[in-house]
Amino acid sequence: MTLHDVRFPTSISRGASGGPERVTDIVVLGSGHEERNSRWVHSRRRYNAGLGLRTLGQLHEVISFFEARRGELYGFRWKDHADFKSTSPDRPISPEDQFIAHTSADTNHYRLVKTYTSGGQAYIRPIALPVAGTVRLALDGAELTEGVHFTVQPTTGEILFKAEHVPGAGATLTAGYEFDVPVRFDTDRLTLNLAAFEAGEIPDIPIVEIRP
Repeated sequence: MTLHDVRFPTSISRGASGGPERVTDIVVLGSGHEERNSRWVHSRRRYNAGLGLRTLGQLHEVISFFEARRGELYGFRWKDHADFKSTSPDRPISPEDQFIAHTSADTNHYRLVKTYTSGGQAYIRPIALPVAGTVRLALDGAELTEGVHFTVQPTTGEILFKAEHVPGAGATLTAGYEFDVPVRFDTDRLTLNLAAFEAGEIPDIPIVEIRP
């Protein structure tokens, strides 16, 4: 994906609306029963940044951001204030928040993921944009040090162990982190009416997630 490693203004995204989207095909049989099939392995997030605008200064900030991204052309980082940590937003990060893998002697790199669990079912989401300086790792519960034991690729979510600290096989690797969502504008045109904005009308500024 073509992405500028820059985050959309968080003071605006905090007030935005949006969340995960899935596509499910549903066929109703003659008996009234249904057959359902999911087209996507991974969900995709959609947001509307217009709901976060409160001032003319913020409006100008969005115009500048839109122009610098060339509309839909380049992606960027987005902070989803409802889901931006390896744990819930109201809890501190722990290096044991998320199970990443049982280590293997055949590799020195792993990918960050977040697992959503409910009712005995789980969905594993790839994490592509960890926030720099927030990633904490642990091997069998013992915390490691970024820059000493491992490095993190900030635009792929890949963890790379340094040659002298590659773990042996069978250890439990866990992680805690903050992360952003890779997104782009879902329009090449901003329609902004200054008089309407001052009267309280909310502009439509759609944002859509980019697949990792």
